Amino acid sequence: MPEFHGFTTCLIQALFGAPLPVVRQGLVTRPRPTGASGSCPLSTTTVNMEAFAQPWLAMQCQMIVGVSKGVLALGMPDRGPFEPAAYWPEGTDGAPELREAAQLALSKREAIVQGKPQGPQTEKASNDLIACPLLINDRLFGVVAIEMATRPEAQQRAVLQLLQWSAAWLEVLYHQQLFATKDRLITAVQLVATALEHPHFQGSATALATDLATRLNCDRVSLGFVDGSHVRVRALSHSAQFGKRTNLIRAIEDAMDEALDQQDSVLYPAARRPTPQLVTTHATLAKKHGSGAICTVPISDNERLVGALTLERPAEQPFDADTVELCEHVASLVGPILELKRREDRWLIRKVWDAFRGQLSDLFGPRHWALKSGVILALTLVVFLSLVNGEFRVTAPATLEGTVQRVVVAPMDGYVATALARAGDVVKAGAVLCTLDDKDLKLERLKWASQREQYLREYRQALVNNERAQVRILNAQIEQAAAQVALIDEQLSRTNLIAPFDGVVVTGDLSQSLGAPVQRGDVLFQVAPLDSYRLILEVDERDVTHVAVGQSGQLALSGMPGERLSMTVDKLTPVANAKEGRNYFRAEGRLETASDRLRPGMEGVGKITIGERRLIWIWTHKLVDWLRLWVWSWWT
Repeated sequence: MPEFHGFTTCLIQALFGAPLPVVRQGLVTRPRPTGASGSCPLSTTTVNMEAFAQPWLAMQCQMIVGVSKGVLALGMPDRGPFEPAAYWPEGTDGAPELREAAQLALSKREAIVQGKPQGPQTEKASNDLIACPLLINDRLFGVVAIEMATRPEAQQRAVLQLLQWSAAWLEVLYHQQLFATKDRLITAVQLVATALEHPHFQGSATALATDLATRLNCDRVSLGFVDGSHVRVRALSHSAQFGKRTNLIRAIEDAMDEALDQQDSVLYPAARRPTPQLVTTHATLAKKHGSGAICTVPISDNERLVGALTLERPAEQPFDADTVELCEHVASLVGPILELKRREDRWLIRKVWDAFRGQLSDLFGPRHWALKSGVILALTLVVFLSLVNGEFRVTAPATLEGTVQRVVVAPMDGYVATALARAGDVVKAGAVLCTLDDKDLKLERLKWASQREQYLREYRQALVNNERAQVRILNAQIEQAAAQVALIDEQLSRTNLIAPFDGVVVTGDLSQSLGAPVQRGDVLFQVAPLDSYRLILEVDERDVTHVAVGQSGQLALSGMPGERLSMTVDKLTPVANAKEGRNYFRAEGRLETASDRLRPGMEGVGKITIGERRLIWIWTHKLVDWLRLWVWSWWT
């Protein structure tokens, strides 16, 4: 019975534990809704129950002699709210006393009998108010209340017994509808399992169509999905392959298009509905291909129609409302699953094309204002960058070096005696940087000085003795000893390593190496001037073609990030160097402005001004050059 469907649905939800609103149990007396329903709360399904509840209440009131008024209220089992579903006589709205009696019976969950006074000044009762709760499996799902002429107590009990027996009819209908709904639920779950059983779309769609045809005794079940502006049949029951351009397939696709255009299930022969439906293509399919009864159900995915399901039966087996409802439920459950599998089984190029077409549809279609605004902003930016010029500059890592760097080396083998300066110290010309141990040299000088004095005494003695040959030998030995003393004096003077000019010590720190041995030629210090620098730029090989001698630019050092120093390119070395996985060319420049805070070895970033270019070229030329090279490398 279709009128019982809304009420039974709510009962099933309560039995299966579906979330329901917790409301106070009681009789709701607000006016009944006049629109269509479909939600679970019985307050919105009372309109669907009216065709069933009104005849049932009328039959009860007519069976009992002397009944003047009656009301039937139904609601969610044990939860409510309980709203009047029918009144008797039809068109009335009951009475306050009758509603109070019904409310009392609901709160006590037992039948009550009350007398209705004749007026406010008397306590004599002229009518009886009888209210009987409706219980199914000890669950309260409504109440019936009647007003009748006063009867003896025995007749009152008989009336209550009659109302309780009549409630058993409701219980039978409830169980019948519950079993039917369970069967449909099991069928829907099994069909979903069939769709999930196969990993790919074609297998799932064919298996689903075949299973539907078997369960619903259909001659043919067709499954189609939207492709462009029309539906294309993708699966037929009991057929793994079929001709996609046959007349039968075209007729089925036209029927699916007809249902999708109306956004509703279409039955042929047409069923009686409040709003008429077009069944032209369905009639053509039935006439030309022998289908007696046809049902087409749209398939949706997230409120978007993606396909249709067409079922065909012999004429003597038309589709009833329950079968159509089952098909609609199956389509709503299985549709998103099949659509997801269909989209995943597409070729990669097709996925890209569909995504591109979807973006175009969103861009030129309704809504999606964020996408439209973003595209307009991007186009405006591209046009602006294509028309406006900007200053193109080549950026390169930069290092500051002294124009001249003097090396202070060990003049002889020896040991470090003192260290008076280290890296970073500013020194004056002639300042002692360190000294070497001179004890051995002093002893050596004393030795040769003594030897010279001895030669002098022998020389004088040879002159007295007039030994000319010995005089000449001794004279040569005296000169040799004097030369050795002079050599040692020179070496002693070199034990003091001095700064060659005013500057800063770039490298060298012997303060932690006192007494350490050094060899002749070892580099002990590097000294650079403070007023003369050169700039070393590491220009990437992708930008070196834009750089030329004489170009100017600016330098920002890490130690002076807020100050910009002017520079000019003086030299470009045509030899590439490798560093950190990239090739670069060494360019030398000079600073146009000086600062007393500059120190050799400072690092920063230099920008060489090349000239004006389009802004879009400045921002994209490296990417475009890379793409050109990549395409050329793969071009056969």
